[in-house]
Amino acid sequence: MEALAINPKFWKDKKVLLTGHTGFKGSWLSLWLQHLGVVLVGYALSPPTHPSLFDLAKVGNEMMSIEGDVRDYPSLKKVIVDHRPEIILHLAAQSLVRPSYLDPVETYSTNLMGTVHLLEAVRQAGGVKVVINVTSDKCYENREWASGYREDDPMGGHDPYSNSKGCSELITSSFRKSFFNPLEFEKHGVALASVRAGNVIGGGDWAQDRLIPDMMQAWLAGTPAIVRNPNAVRPWQHVLDPLYGYLILAEKLWVEGPKYAEAWNFGPSEDDTKPVSWIVSQLSQMWGQEAKWKLDHGVHPHEAACLRLDCSKARFKLDWKPRMNLGLALDWITEWYKEYRHKNDMRKISVEQIGRYESGERFLK
Repeated sequence: MEALAINPKFWKDKKVLLTGHTGFKGSWLSLWLQHLGVVLVGYALSPPTHPSLFDLAKVGNEMMSIEGDVRDYPSLKKVIVDHRPEIILHLAAQSLVRPSYLDPVETYSTNLMGTVHLLEAVRQAGGVKVVINVTSDKCYENREWASGYREDDPMGGHDPYSNSKGCSELITSSFRKSFFNPLEFEKHGVALASVRAGNVIGGGDWAQDRLIPDMMQAWLAGTPAIVRNPNAVRPWQHVLDPLYGYLILAEKLWVEGPKYAEAWNFGPSEDDTKPVSWIVSQLSQMWGQEAKWKLDHGVHPHEAACLRLDCSKARFKLDWKPRMNLGLALDWITEWYKEYRHKNDMRKISVEQIGRYESGERFLK
């Protein structure tokens, strides 16, 4: 691994608001921001799963954690007014495809109006310099192309979740053009960007109906894992890789806001776009002989069969690229859940993995 492109001195004592900090991705980002020494405030619902990375890693111990809903505009605005964040990272969302079929109203109200509420609160409160809205690679109108989607490809989405993320991107674009226009940056002082990542994986994910969490929970319980859609191809990436991109982008937005206030893809290397069957095979070998699985032949809601991102813009303009290949990511995931099985300190384990990612150390054996 090459030297890290983020600047720890930049982050020291920065005032940051992170929405969705109790989720899987938000918990990892919270731990990293704490590690960097920011003054961190989180705003989110209670952890969406039990167990959760937020609880297991005691994420709330070294930050101000506020329970609230992004659909509650007055509450969200009050947090921004009271705490005066300089940087906002917006991760709060209904973040899964299959639950969006069960409750599309919650999915749309959270992912659309949550975005509107946040951006309007920023506009009304003032004082915020950087806003990053985290959406999804599924925001694109997916035509099942073998090539990767670029940031200027059309928004779309088949299922309510994917479509809601496309809508969140359009909302972000509208607010940027209408209220936070880069050409008028001297008037408003807000640099607004959106980021799109692929199938994010890592230790501490307990979400239902997601391949790796389902496998880990089954094997921890000593039962066979149930596998759907073995031929589906996904752009798998360890959670720390896109988070690394968000941190680099936030620094760039702070220093040269208008130049970077746009949409960005943060996906894995092309070699790490693999079918579900490959992931199942690799993780089974890493876990050991007790790892069993079987195919679910039931009827399931539509999910994309093939989805890739073109991340050349982030590589060239941000000097970002994935630091972990998929094999290493799966090794770290296996390590994390085995440490959990042995009832070890999961905050310590998680922070150690962040430190190893920063240093470029491959393994801690």
